[in-house]
Amino acid sequence: MERMPYTFEMDAVSVPQVEPAGTSAWQNGLPVLVGARVALRELRVSDAASLFAMLTTEEVRRFISPPPSTVEGFERFIQWTLRQRAAGKYICFAVTPAGEDVAIGIIQFRQLHDTFEAAEWGFAIGSPYWGTGMFQDAAKLALDFAFDTMGVHRLEARAALRNGRGTGALRKLGAVQEGVLRKSFTKDGEQLDQALWSILASDRKATKLVWSGRIH
Repeated sequence: MERMPYTFEMDAVSVPQVEPAGTSAWQNGLPVLVGARVALRELRVSDAASLFAMLTTEEVRRFISPPPSTVEGFERFIQWTLRQRAAGKYICFAVTPAGEDVAIGIIQFRQLHDTFEAAEWGFAIGSPYWGTGMFQDAAKLALDFAFDTMGVHRLEARAALRNGRGTGALRKLGAVQEGVLRKSFTKDGEQLDQALWSILASDRKATKLVWSGRIH
C-alpha cells in the first residue's frame, strides 16, 4: 500500500458512530499481538513524535506517498485511523520493539469492497530497524490477524518495481506477483510502474506449514 489511504482533507469528513452491538471485536479496539522481536498494538496520539522521526526520512519515504510532514499531522492521522477502525473500514497497528513501547513503524489494512474478504495492506518501518528481523516478525503477526481474525480471503499489495527491499519482503512472506501496473504510482512528479502482489488464505495456510517445519 504505497499510496497512503489517508489525506488531510479526510479530517473534515464525519465518520458515523458505530454501535458496539453486532460489530467485530477489533472495531472496539485492536488487541496487542506479541512476537519474538516485536509487539503490535493500537496507535496512540502520543506515538506521533516517534512516527514522525521514523517515517519521514528519505530512505523510508522514497517509495511511499508523502507521510504527514509534522508531528501534528501524524496526530491527525492517528485520530483518523481510530475513527476508521471503529467504522470497520481500516486498521493500523503500531510496531513496537519487544520490551519497549515506542512506535517504530506501522502495518495497515484497508478493505477493498464492502467487507474485508478482499483487502490491501501496507507497511513502513524506520530504517534503523531494517535487517533486524523485526519486520518479518511483525508481518507474520499481522497476517495471522488478518486471515484468522478479520476473515481476509485475498490480500493485495502494490510495490514499485524499483523498490527492491519491499519486493523482497513480500516474496519472503509468500506473496505472488500477479502482474505489473504500468505508471500507476506518482512519486515526486515521476510516474512509476508497480507490481501487484497477492496472498490468499490458502497460500497462508501452506506457508505456515512450511514455517512450522511440517513440510520438508
